[in-house]
Amino acid sequence: MPSDDDYPEWFKKRRSPFFRSWDFGEVDKMLHEMEKMMEEELKDFTSKVPKDYVRELKLPDGTTKREFGPFVYGYSIKVGPDGKPEIREFGNVKPSLEGPKVKEEREPLVDIIETNGEIHIVVELPGVDKEDIKLRGTETTLTISVDVPQRKYYKEIKLPARVNVKDAKTAYKNGVLEVKLPKIGDEKKPKGEPISIE
Repeated sequence: MPSDDDYPEWFKKRRSPFFRSWDFGEVDKMLHEMEKMMEEELKDFTSKVPKDYVRELKLPDGTTKREFGPFVYGYSIKVGPDGKPEIREFGNVKPSLEGPKVKEEREPLVDIIETNGEIHIVVELPGVDKEDIKLRGTETTLTISVDVPQRKYYKEIKLPARVNVKDAKTAYKNGVLEVKLPKIGDEKKPKGEPISIE
């Protein structure tokens, strides 16, 4: 928890129960200090932005302007079959203790629906052509990636059950990818050939 020494002087005064009147000179000073703090935070953040997210725009008057982004962070929440909430993050900004981290690829919004016989995955990939999507699957994971100049997406999904990748069915329409993967039965098959005992 921050101590009183961690706060600027103007903030400590505002927290005081004895502070009753407003001094507009103090308010101006407070706003100026807040602007300085925000500028420093912005400088620190922009120094960590990947080069693909920084563009120089030439303005009509001949000057240049730096533009950053797009920066996307979001999450979806749904209640799973066990009654517990499932939280899934998406975007290219990840929160961390050192501040937000910007990745080259966006993590798309993904929804996983499990039924008795299959796992149905719905992925939002706006602004992407079908030919640009690469899917790779194993019995327990599905990896989705797109790497084109306009868009970069990457997501590795841990599947809730083992699946048969060879029998996957896919469809892509209006920026939404659907993948249906049939589950592999849990019946245990004996390994190897039987040997009779004499």
